[in-house]
Formats: sequence, C-alpha cells, structure tokens
Amino acid sequence: MRKTLFFCALLLGACASSNGQPSDGPLQPYLTRTPESTSTPNAIVIINTIVPTATPFIYIIQQGDTFSELAEKFKVTQDDLRTANPDVSPNSMSVGTNLLIPGSSLTSVDASTPTPAPAPITQSICHPTADNGLWCFALIQNDTAGFLENVSARITLDPNTSAIAFTPLDIIPPNSSMPVYVFFPNTPAALGANPQVQVLSAIQLSANPPRYLKATLNNTIAKIDWDGFTAQLSGEILLPAESSAATQVWVAAVAYDKLGQVVGVKRWEGGAIQPGGSLKFNFAVSSLRSAIDAVDFFVQAR
Repeated sequence: MRKTLFFCALLLGACASSNGQPSDGPLQPYLTRTPESTSTPNAIVIINTIVPTATPFIYIIQQGDTFSELAEKFKVTQDDLRTANPDVSPNSMSVGTNLLIPGSSLTSVDASTPTPAPAPITQSICHPTADNGLWCFALIQNDTAGFLENVSARITLDPNTSAIAFTPLDIIPPNSSMPVYVFFPNTPAALGANPQVQVLSAIQLSANPPRYLKATLNNTIAKIDWDGFTAQLSGEILLPAESSAATQVWVAAVAYDKLGQVVGVKRWEGGAIQPGGSLKFNFAVSSLRSAIDAVDFFVQAR
C-alpha cells in the first residue's frame, strides 16, 4: 500500500494566448482543441525489457528515484511495474512510498489493473530529433465533469517498438485536454509516421476531490521569441486562504501551433505556498516542429 508523505493537490489554471498579454484574474479552464510535442526532461524514456527479477519484493522510494530508472535497475518492464503499483503515479513518487517490484511475470503478483475511464485520444504524432530519436505525443481528452487521475497510454510504433507515455501532471482537469508523451532513442523517423495509442489507465474522480487543493493561476504571460520556436512563460500561483499549505507545486505548459497541434510540453517545479499565499513562476517551452501560436497552462499543488 502506498504511504503518502504529503497531501496531493491539483487544479487546472487558465490559458494564455500567444500575444503575451496577462489575463484579468484567474485563468479559465482550457477548452479542447485539435491536436502534437517538446524536448523536456520530464518524459519517461523507453527502457528495453531485460530479464525480470525472480520474486516480488518491496522497494522504498528514495530521493531522486524515477520510474524508468527503477524499471531498468530491477530488470522489469515499465508495464509490469505500473500494473503491480496501480496507486503510484510515475510522475510524483513520494520519498518513502512502498513500491512493489514484480517477479518474472504478473501472475506471481496479485495485482489487478482496473478498466480505464473513458478518455478519447484526439491526436497522436511523433517528431524526430537531431540525435536520431523520436518524441511521441498523444492528446487525451477529458470530456467529464470530474478529474481523470493517473492517465497513461501505450504508444506503439511497430510490433517491436513501444513504450508507456504519461501526462506531465497527475490529473487532467474536467473538460480539458493534456498530452501523454514519451521519447524513443535511436529510432528511425519513419516509425513515427503512424503511431498507435492505447489508453492503459485513467481513474475517474469527482469534480471536487477532497485530496486536491484548489490552486489557481493568475496573470499568465506567454512571450513568443522572434523565431516562434520558444515561448518565455510567467505567471503566479494562488492558494486560497481556507486551503491547507502546499509543499510543492508544478506548472505544466502545452504549446500549440497555428493548426492547433501540440508542438511543445514542459513542466516547472516550485516550492511551498502557505494558505492565502502565492508563488511566481518563470520558465520556457520550446517547439519541436513549427512556430508556437498559443500556450495553455495547468497547475498542480501538493
């Protein structure tokens, strides 16, 4: 069973248009569009399957551990590790959390994978990189009035090349879209022409889940550079006075081109916010494909 060391919280912020003008008050929820990608260190990199461990055991998450590195360390696939730990989010593993390391197959681990909540895939696309890799993205739509939690999807390029992709935050807010994404190293660009996507997990929550704080974004600005391939982002995270304190906050930015395709994703990580307080953020998102036309923002506070 997962032991949570701190209270998790997330709420969607609003979108900032590419004209760089701040919003007047809290941002409004992102309205879904047609989707596509960015070079970001927060993606889960594909790990080749090696020989799995012989028997299941419990590992305690340490500072600096990542989901993909643990899969490689213990010679198990990310699929098996995720299925054995359905309550653990790969994007926000807390120090001290118990992680079940599966054995040679999931038949040796009494773990079940629930049927994902409905989560339509509105776009899938891959972009080649200069080092012969591929960033692959799939835009997941949440059409419900509640949150979708722990969303993941398998992106398959051919029968021998696939990986699990995750969203930059733990929850997709109501009536909004957020991409899952993953990097394939040493992969021919031709394999990314028609990626196949299958949603593996998506947990339906209520519109106001009690374990998530109502953080909001205000005065978000997206200043697009002269060449259009980088946007400088800034804004402010607000926490209501009646809220509990947040020990960590994340802001995710999704960049779109003029066709409405995702061309960049980046996550910023900040510190603590006291009830009624605020925290400013400033970071950049880059495009892998074409000029950035607009940027949408999401915020998560824990």
